Amino acid sequence: MNSCSQMLATPLAVMFFFSIATSALIAKSPTASRIEPGLERAVKWKWSVESHPDLEWGLPIHDISALHPTTPPHQPHQIESLSATYEVKKGDALVRIAKKFKVSATDLKTHNQLTTDLIHIGQILQIPPPQVRLATKATPTKDNGTPAQSPSIDIVAQRVFLDRQGFSTGPISDTPNADFQKILHLYQSAHGEVPVTSKISSPLTDYALRAADFRFIAPPKAAHSHPPISKGHPTPNPPPTYEELLSTPFLAYRSPWEFVAERFHCDESFLRKSNPSLGLNPPVGTLFHVPNVTPFEIENVPKKSPQPDSDPAQAVTASITGMSVLEIRKAGKLVAAMPLSKARPGLSGRGEWKILDSIPRPSLATHQERRVSQSETTSPFYTNPNPTPLPAQSTLPAAQVLPPGPNNPAGIFWINLAKEGNNDPLPFGLHGTSLPSEMNNFESIGGFRVANWDILRAAQILPIGTKLQWKP
Repeated sequence: MNSCSQMLATPLAVMFFFSIATSALIAKSPTASRIEPGLERAVKWKWSVESHPDLEWGLPIHDISALHPTTPPHQPHQIESLSATYEVKKGDALVRIAKKFKVSATDLKTHNQLTTDLIHIGQILQIPPPQVRLATKATPTKDNGTPAQSPSIDIVAQRVFLDRQGFSTGPISDTPNADFQKILHLYQSAHGEVPVTSKISSPLTDYALRAADFRFIAPPKAAHSHPPISKGHPTPNPPPTYEELLSTPFLAYRSPWEFVAERFHCDESFLRKSNPSLGLNPPVGTLFHVPNVTPFEIENVPKKSPQPDSDPAQAVTASITGMSVLEIRKAGKLVAAMPLSKARPGLSGRGEWKILDSIPRPSLATHQERRVSQSETTSPFYTNPNPTPLPAQSTLPAAQVLPPGPNNPAGIFWINLAKEGNNDPLPFGLHGTSLPSEMNNFESIGGFRVANWDILRAAQILPIGTKLQWKP
């Protein structure tokens, strides 16, 4: 073989070897998809959206076991930890009080403007809330010794400010992520300024858990948690099964923590970090420190569509950019933006679509009919364009229904979508989610999802007929 032939043959040999090696690697290392707990089989079926506005919204009052909890004996610290003040008693010392409330003596002195460690019986001390303690731990100092702004608290303040302006960054936490960066960039591009966090008196505020809140929280014996998602996120109960999702009349929050986290648009792990002294199942009256946003009130989710009438003078348009952000404009001005993800692989859009009507408090029904009736893959790189039809699958004579509630996979609202020039709703829509912190990581059923607080906000802005543009 001459040199020219060798030069041609060598790259072909390398390409052939690379192809074989790659095929072997793919065959040996399949990527396992993560599916929302309880829906492992359900993601393969066709689902339809149903509306039952007359159904009771929440759990029946007689099913709630935590309305009047009793304080266990010999646990005085639980009650004291909910209070913002402490009265000095005989034998107390500043260091002992600080240790009792899990704060540093320096924090306690600074918070009460004390110049010495001397205290006296009957003196009322203000106990620093968790967000002050966290800020103090993370706050660096300038060269002159004065405190500098904590980076983590500054991020929370920016997220709270953006959320109040209609620019949701997803579940609020004290760390930046891709969604935060995208929404921050959109806000700065639209307004020509960075978020003015000085307009917010405090990024965090307080919320006391009410008895009425437990209409939307599953009792502890029936509560379920998602599987471990992040370090430090406790999972006191196993994840729900499909049968358990079907068996309840209302898909409620699985714990008070989940209820409060969604109410104040925040990540549950951040909520726990901000409230380290609270227990696994906080009772009525528990005081939470939460992001200072307009609360998402699950009890006030409307029975009827809140979509406004169209106004030609203030034309509304929407776009989905990069399959990751929903942007809404009014009269050409960006008025809202929120993180978005697709519920299952393969969903995509192109060109111009439009917004149709919305379905509040949706439930999802299935006869277990498979979504894909034909499938035949002949290699990792090739799918037969004319696959052999699979045998018809048997379907259920009566539909199985996932009931409404904040933990329905479609969340608390569903907005129908149609392609341009057609008024027939597509089988997938724009809707809420039961996994606001993990909607980018878990497959589910439905279509294009945003957080529950965001889908309600979107439904209140988008009239029927709004143009929806897909952008790369």
